[in-house]
Amino acid sequence: MGTLRDLQYALQEKIEELRQRDALIDELELELDQKDELIQKLQNELDKYRSVIKPATQQVHKQSVLQEQQRTKRQAISAEPTAFDIQDLNHVTLPFYPKSPQSKELIKEAILDNDFMKNLELSQIQEIVDCMYPVEYDKESCIIKEGDVGSLVYVMEDGKVEVTKEGMKLCTMGPGKVFGELAILYNCTRTATVQTLTNVKLWAIDRQCFQTIMMRTGLIKHAEYMEFLKSVPTFQGLSEEILSKLADVLEEVSILILVKVLVNDNNPGGNYWPQSPFLNSFRRPRCCF
Repeated sequence: MGTLRDLQYALQEKIEELRQRDALIDELELELDQKDELIQKLQNELDKYRSVIKPATQQVHKQSVLQEQQRTKRQAISAEPTAFDIQDLNHVTLPFYPKSPQSKELIKEAILDNDFMKNLELSQIQEIVDCMYPVEYDKESCIIKEGDVGSLVYVMEDGKVEVTKEGMKLCTMGPGKVFGELAILYNCTRTATVQTLTNVKLWAIDRQCFQTIMMRTGLIKHAEYMEFLKSVPTFQGLSEEILSKLADVLEEVSILILVKVLVNDNNPGGNYWPQSPFLNSFRRPRCCF
């Protein structure tokens, strides 16, 4: 009997151990699923960032490769002028369309609410707002047709539209929404059809104007970062190529520095923190080479 009870007890221990293992496996699988979701989310954010704000040097490199290929195929070809020089872009005059304060705020908030454009810098958003021009459509008009080549992105100010894909309704949109952004961000055909349900008022910007804003900001930032890196003693022995790669991955971070004031004749009450602290910025690379 004692042996039977011992076996039953050992069996119960094994069963409990198996239950604990199953529970641990379930916890680990759940944690793994969560990490997979996080990785996918971060990958999507990275893809959006790379697509929206491409480093200026990548564009310059692509242009140089294309010109080199053209020279190889046709030795007599002359070099085409490029707009990738900072000085050239600084002299580009972007269009300006007056808007009411309410319209400016609506466009700004719509961009910040869009997953593909919310990571733009405020200076870029401001230029986009200034460059957008008014467009109006009547009821039952087709603004965007699935499969067409698109070059405009829209922000709706007034009205309502219906979005369909392959004949299936996806959603309806009202004021304060951005649509058509994939065509200028990814240089792809329209992925859905957008048709008006009412008379609508929109604001629009074309791909060329949008890319000029992105490129000019990117080149200016890159030049500033290169100048900063060259001033760092640790990096002075690095080549231009390495410095350029470092500049591509720099991230600006703001830190607050409070200055402590010592006791003196003008401050008999003791130490204090200034009411207007100094704001200092430094830049740090997000990865190393």
